[in-house]
Amino acid sequence: MTTRVLIVEDEPEFLQRFTEAVLADPGLSLIAGVTTGRAGLALLDAQPPDVMLVDLGLPDISGIELIRHAARHVPQCDVLVVTMFADDAHVLGSIAAGATGYLLKDAQATKVAAAIHELRAGGSPISPSIARRVLAAFRLAPQGAPATPPPSPMAAPAPPEPSPLSERETEILRLVAKGFGFEAVGELLGISPHTVVTHVKKIYRKLAVHSRGEAVYEASQMGLL
Repeated sequence: MTTRVLIVEDEPEFLQRFTEAVLADPGLSLIAGVTTGRAGLALLDAQPPDVMLVDLGLPDISGIELIRHAARHVPQCDVLVVTMFADDAHVLGSIAAGATGYLLKDAQATKVAAAIHELRAGGSPISPSIARRVLAAFRLAPQGAPATPPPSPMAAPAPPEPSPLSERETEILRLVAKGFGFEAVGELLGISPHTVVTHVKKIYRKLAVHSRGEAVYEASQMGLL
């Protein structure tokens, strides 16, 4: 089966480029190429795609709003942002909304088609300069602290439980929780995918879980993320 693609791009030159890239790949099929966010919303609901390519600077609504709608109502759809915006607000806002890939518009058409296939294979294609921004943001973000009830006047508050995870393991799990695949995590941290898998196995063992979802849930409950 081919991967069904919806393109939401208001610039005619880029819309044509992305359309041609999809049509030239026998493993991809084009649902439509539209130029407004509202048209994208309508097609998401009427003909849910496997992958949506979306620009962030749309003329009517924010591309991030479109990403958020896809994440809530079409969770099986992977979202690939292809945009000129490289600032932290747009990058992190898109990822938080549910984007699973982020390319800048200087990417070649063949790279866009390859990125679509990478998404469907469970990867998270991301431009190198964007990867650095994401990594810097994660390094600067404060670590979550477990919520504790107000201290009783009759007893001293109990000290927080030490984290069972190392700093590196916590860093990896935070990226996994954001939806990054093991290869993307390796690229962001400058380590091999094999090393990432080794760390993940240690995380599973320490948290007594057997999957990514269970690890993220358990770590969140423990206040580790």
